[in-house]
Parts: sequence; structure tokens; C-alpha cells
Amino acid sequence: MIESKFAKIKKRDGRIVDWDQSQITEAIFKALIATGENESLAEKLSDKVVLILNERLAGKLPGVEQIQDAVEEVLRNEGLEKVAHAYHTYRQKRTEIREAKWWLLNFSVKTKLSPNALRVLESRYLNKNDEGKIVETPQELFKRVAQNIASAEKIYKPDLTDEEVFQIEEKFYHMMASLEFLPNSPTLMNAGNVLQQLSACFVLPVPDSMEGIFEAVKNGAIIHQSGGGTGYSFTRLRPKGDIVKSTKGVASGPISFMTVFDAATQTIKQGGKRRGANMGILRVDHPDIMEFITAKHEEGILSNFNISVAVTDEFIKKARKEEDYDLINPKTGQVWGKLNAKKVFDLIVHYAWQTGDPGVIFIDRINQYNPTPRLGEIESTNPCGEQPLLPYESCNLGSINLAKMLEEKKEGKWEIDWGKLAETVFNAVRFLDNVIEVNRYPLPQIEEMTKGNRKIGLGVMGFADMLIMLGIPYNSKDALDLAEKVMKFIQDESKKSSAKLAEGRGAFPNFKGSIYDKEGAPKLRNSTTTTIAPTGTIGIIAGCSSGIEPLFTVAFTRKHVLGEQELVEVNPVFEEMAKKRGFYSKELIEKISGEPSIKDFEEIPKDARQIFVTAFDITPEDHIRIQAAFQKYSDNAVSKTINFPFEASEDDVRKAYFLSFDLGCKGVTVFRNGSRQQQVLDIKTKEQPKIIATEEKIPEEAVSPELRDPSPQVPDLPPSPELRDPSPQVPDLPPGACPTCNI
Repeated sequence: MIESKFAKIKKRDGRIVDWDQSQITEAIFKALIATGENESLAEKLSDKVVLILNERLAGKLPGVEQIQDAVEEVLRNEGLEKVAHAYHTYRQKRTEIREAKWWLLNFSVKTKLSPNALRVLESRYLNKNDEGKIVETPQELFKRVAQNIASAEKIYKPDLTDEEVFQIEEKFYHMMASLEFLPNSPTLMNAGNVLQQLSACFVLPVPDSMEGIFEAVKNGAIIHQSGGGTGYSFTRLRPKGDIVKSTKGVASGPISFMTVFDAATQTIKQGGKRRGANMGILRVDHPDIMEFITAKHEEGILSNFNISVAVTDEFIKKARKEEDYDLINPKTGQVWGKLNAKKVFDLIVHYAWQTGDPGVIFIDRINQYNPTPRLGEIESTNPCGEQPLLPYESCNLGSINLAKMLEEKKEGKWEIDWGKLAETVFNAVRFLDNVIEVNRYPLPQIEEMTKGNRKIGLGVMGFADMLIMLGIPYNSKDALDLAEKVMKFIQDESKKSSAKLAEGRGAFPNFKGSIYDKEGAPKLRNSTTTTIAPTGTIGIIAGCSSGIEPLFTVAFTRKHVLGEQELVEVNPVFEEMAKKRGFYSKELIEKISGEPSIKDFEEIPKDARQIFVTAFDITPEDHIRIQAAFQKYSDNAVSKTINFPFEASEDDVRKAYFLSFDLGCKGVTVFRNGSRQQQVLDIKTKEQPKIIATEEKIPEEAVSPELRDPSPQVPDLPPSPELRDPSPQVPDLPPGACPTCNI
């Protein structure tokens, strides 16, 4: 065999696989036998093919078609015209069969995309050539992804026929092209392309050493460049003012290093298509917690971070009793000081009310449901908070469009098609498990941890649309009951699907010692199966409401989605109903566009106004109860924003935090309309006083004597210039949002 000048090749389905000359030899061997020629020539001819490829493609990534062209050339050069003709005919027939199958499939599945969906696809998802010209259609995108993800089947069963693989491709294609299921954006963008990085969510450790910190910065940059978002816990970093023994200097604390991560993220556009996004988390018992809580008090600071405080059950208990709690130096494990839990909690509430940051995650509850506790504790989540992950772990997400899981009965009445939903869950779990196998991981540690736990996150979108079509107001008990019923069904079916996969593929490698490792219990392929993600742009592509959110408004302008473009959106269910019932007009759409509610528009029938409730018609309590209903039957967590009107009080936010804890949520993110100058979803609002970042100081009474000034551990506000965004033209997203999931 001749040594090749490349280690990988690109398969027809887009997979990048190891170079294997024996496959060329075998193909030539079969062609020689079929035409009655001397099969012993196969290896010699194969070597000549490699020589041609080395000469023409050294340093490049050869594709299957290029290799097959070289085979034909060698056969003809060696005077084996009959063999070359047979080989060419075989290739041509296979191509014709493939194309015929896909033509029939495209003909049978009609993809209905809105103008905004097409704009998003053209801007970010469809492949382009070197000149920037789009070179694939939406149907070809779904074909590319379906073929690539289905190719994993041959990893488990190498003897599968082309027809058997095509049957899997067909199922995957149908789900996506009919907009019944879509995977997270990196999978749509990168599957079948050279990048082949398919995961959206990553968590990286931040150890307490200079080398470890900047290794995390580097690794985060690699992930952002490949299209993912990262979560970090900065809890392991020693507090500001602590002595660094190696240099006898003084530690600068977690917040100063967060600015380094933020600056690195600012310079990288995710996968060449999206800017980076981070989640920054600090435990509530870290000595620098007060500085962390106030870190984003001014808009534009740490703009590439969502931040959340990891609160413990003990902290919540002490906050309710207005008791002090200990601050712990993570380096030594020793008590560093005390703070009043109630006053710290009130400070979290104040800044969440004022700016939307910080959010809160309930870290003890997250670890209570950690599926692999022997591997360590979970410290952080992905940027939107719905995916708690271990250090160096990633997860791939996908969402079922619930509006497509309905069947129309007599007289325009809709019902849930439970059979269709079960089938979609089964195929989606298989799809997401396959993603783990064909994914190209940005770091070897991530590949090891991800393949060890095989976490997937199947969720939903279009929940609000489904409720509307069923005639159920979002803010009703019927909606809560249906949320639990639907999510329990998806959870149960996803576990059955994972168990079925485990029968043929084996349980996830870290199954032993996991929470599922019980006598008589079925083995599972995946350590988690369900997550509720925000589904920003995939919701636009699917033409449905985002995640489990209510309608933000019936018609609105979506800003900062594609650079400086603005997308005017009208809820398609409302538009269809209005046209069917005869109250649609361009004037009506212009009138309600950007309005926070349509409840007072009498030109719209009363029954329509009752079911087309918006985020601003719904109380924070109802928002939280919906989140809790989905959390009850989700392995991971739930991404949901608790919307407040501008006039909401801090006490309203405080009650929401306590209620979310009491109802079993794993975290909570609030957003008071108008609290930020730049918002992704634009609505009309009443005249509001301009919010000005004041040079307030952290209340002295909230700090124990050990931590009061002149101690360097609690700085005055505003923060130093290092915290300020070096590129203020890049707007913040609403709390709980990020480019990874929302853009």
C-alpha cells in the first residue's frame, strides 16, 4: 500500500471519516470480478489511485466523488476499458437511484416557510460558495442534515443496505422539512459541512490558577468559533484580596477575570455566523458575591454574559428568616465572613428588577437530579440556563413543534394527535443520539465526557400556538394541566425510546453508578433526554411561538436578529384565523403591531381576544406556574423568561423568586419591560422615565463588618473601565437569551 498524504476524506453525506485505502482496493476488486478480469490486480491499481490523489489533492480533503473519478481514470489508463465502463455504470445507477428517491421525497413533503424564515435561512443557515452566493435550497439543507445524521446508523450496523439507511434519512428529513422537529442551530448549520460541530451547549471548568484560567479562555474561544455557547462557574477562583502564595501578590477576584472572557468572546463570531455567548455563575457563598450581583448594573457591561447566582437551599431558608450566612473562601474552604441572607437576596432582586441580571439557579436542586453524581457536581449551565452540565460536557438539543402535533376534527376543532407525537419523539431521540456520534468535538475532553454521558435535550416549541388552536387561554388551569400532560407524555416516550436504543447500541458508558442503575430498571442510552430550550431562530424557521413562552405580542418587530435588520412578525395562527373569519386587514395588523395586548381591540372578536393572550396579559405567577409544570417532567431545566410590566415593583420580583423555588423550578430569569434600552422584541410602551445608571453604593448594612470598606472585597460602583464593553454597538440581549439559542 502507498502512504497517502491525507488522513481524512469527506463522505457524500458530509461526514469526515478516516482514510482507508482498503475500501478503494475492495471496490476495484469487485469490479474486476464482475467483468471477469484478474482480481489480483486490485491492490496494484489501488496504489496507482493513491499516487494520483497524492499528486492532486495533497493538503486537501478529498471527497468520495474525487476518489471514484481517480479510480475510473486509472482503470482506463491501464487499458481496462470494460472494467472502467462497468464501474462508471454502477456509480451512475446508484446516483440515479439516490436522486430519484430524494425527488419523490421532496415532492411528497411540502415545506411552508414564511418570508422571515427564508430571510433567516438565507442569512445564517444555507450553504454559500466562496463568493457568498447561496448554493442550496431549504429542502437541500434538510436533506444535507438528514443524510449526515442518518449516516451514524452504519457505525452501529455496518452491514446496513443503502435502502435501510435511506429509510432513516427519510424519517429525519420528513420531521425537519415538515417543520415538526428541528435540531439546535449548529446542527442545521454545520451537519454535512467541513466544520461538523453540532452541539449548542458547553460547560468549561475555570480552575484557580493563571494557567487554568487562560486555558479556559482559549477553550471557550475554540468553542465559540465552532458555533457553540459556553457556561462557566467562577466559584473556584479565590476572592479579591486573597494572598497568592506563589507571587506574594493579591488576587484580583472572579469579576476581573470575567472581563477577560468577555473581551475574548467579543472578538469571535460564532462559527463565522454568530457572536459568542456565555453564562457566568457564582455561588452565593463566595466572598465576592456582592460585586458579582452588581456587575451588570450598567447596560453594556459584560454584554457577552448572562450571569446567575447559584443559590443554595440553605440560603433561601436563611433569607426567609433574615439570618446571616457564611461566606466561604473556595481556596481554603474556610469561613471568610458573614452576610445577611435577606439583604443579599434583596440586592439580587433589586438588580434583576433594574436590569434583568442576575438570574438565579437553584444549585442544590440541580445536583439533586444530577444523573451521574459519581462524576462530580454540576456547577454551571449553558448560556440560557436550560442545560446544567458537568465540566467539559456538551449537549445537543432539538424541539418538537407542538402546533404540528394536532389533527383537525369536524367543524375546525383540533385535538392532539398522541400517536404522531409518540412517533416524533421516537425519531427525535434517535436523531439526537446519532448527533453525538457524528459530531466533531472542539476538544478531546469534551468528546470523552459527552460520549460517556450521552446527554440529549428534547424539548418543545409552539406551545402557545397549540393552546390557541385548542381554544385554551395560556393563563388558565387548563393550560397548566395540558402542559403537565404533554410534557409527561414526551418524558415517558423519550425514556422508552432511549431504552430501545440501548438494547441495540448499549447503555451510556457512565450508566454504572448513575441514578438509573437500579435492579430491574431498564438501561438507557442517554443520561438525560428532555430540556426546554428557548428556540429563537429555529422557532422563526418553524413559524411557531418560541419554546413554551406565550406570544410576546400578536404582531411585533424583532430587532438585532440579523445584524441591523428588523423583522416584522405576525403570529401565523392569528393571521390564518383572522383571514378565515373575515376580520383580517392590513390596517388592523399595522394598528396592533407592537401593542403589548389586543384585549381592548373591539374590532377583533371577543373569543379571539381571550385566547390570543400575550406575555403582558399574563401575571408573573402564571408564567412561573407554566415553567414549573414543564420542569416537573424535564430531566434538565427550562428556559423561560418571567415577564413583568414596567411598573412592577421589586416586591413582585421577590415573590416570583420565592414562588419559583417553592414550585420546583431549577432557576428563574425575570425581565421587566423597558428596563433595558435595547430589546430584541420591540413593542409600543407608555412614556417611561429614562433609566439612568446611578453611582449607588452597595448598602453598607448589607455587608458584615469584615467586608466593609476599605476592604477591597466590595468595591464602590460604578465599576472600573475594564468592565465596560469595548464594542457598545453590539446590543445586549434580554436576560435568559443568547446568540447560541436565540440568534
